Amino acid sequence: MLKKFVIIPFVAMLVSCEFFMPAPQEEAVARVGENYLYMSDIKHLVAPNMTKLDSTQVVKKYITDWATKQLLMQKAIINLPEEKQNNYNTLVEAYRTDLFTKGYKDIIASRELDSTIAQAEMERFYEANKPNFILNEELVKLRYIHIGNNNTRIDEIKAQFVRFDSLDQVKLREKEIQFKTLSLNDSTWVQVSTVTNVIPAVNAQNVDQLLKKENFVELQDSLGVYLIYIKDVRFPKEEAPLSYVKPTIEQIILNQRKLELIKKLEKDILNDAIKNKQFEEFPN
Repeated sequence: MLKKFVIIPFVAMLVSCEFFMPAPQEEAVARVGENYLYMSDIKHLVAPNMTKLDSTQVVKKYITDWATKQLLMQKAIINLPEEKQNNYNTLVEAYRTDLFTKGYKDIIASRELDSTIAQAEMERFYEANKPNFILNEELVKLRYIHIGNNNTRIDEIKAQFVRFDSLDQVKLREKEIQFKTLSLNDSTWVQVSTVTNVIPAVNAQNVDQLLKKENFVELQDSLGVYLIYIKDVRFPKEEAPLSYVKPTIEQIILNQRKLELIKKLEKDILNDAIKNKQFEEFPN
């Protein structure tokens, strides 16, 4: 028993000594009134690959901007009317509340969100909202090959490219190393503006050749020969194909699900608070 009484005061003495020890002071780099800017506030500004001169300039600018804002804030508190300050404080508190609650709702909704979308659901949404999916530019399905000017088997390649049966596709893949570039996936819709950026030989004078369905186009420039086959075309003011707007529909459906989860969360929180008497509404 004696040992216990000796040990307890000794431990208490150690704890009290530790409690009253001054906390290590962080190194300050600037001060405005009672507000300090510390080294930990600016260390993220300096990248490992920066020169000493660059890092000094970046840090100095940051400190100057920080000091200017602090000084302006002090002047504002002194000179702004109290009513305006109260209005600003109300806005700040409202923004803080909105920021925190939105962050919380997003976390909960994202955690519970089912991101799997069945093809049937996507098709139903598409059919119900077709008027909202109208094109504003041309789309094409195409395949193309860029061949160097010195290729001696261009006629054979051209025949396989146009015919494009299963054996031709295999043969073209086997020759892939001979081509500068190629894209044989003609099942995907792409914007004509994208094609003009990817294929240098396509320009304002010949772009109309890309707007004919099941049309073979051969173009040539100093870089080589371009074989292009247009499988299908869609024009502005026509309905966008489902496959083209699929990413947009997926995002819309997910956003709708997320909103439904958030509404349920808000309703459940309110009902729980009423049930647990954390929230009550007083009659007027």
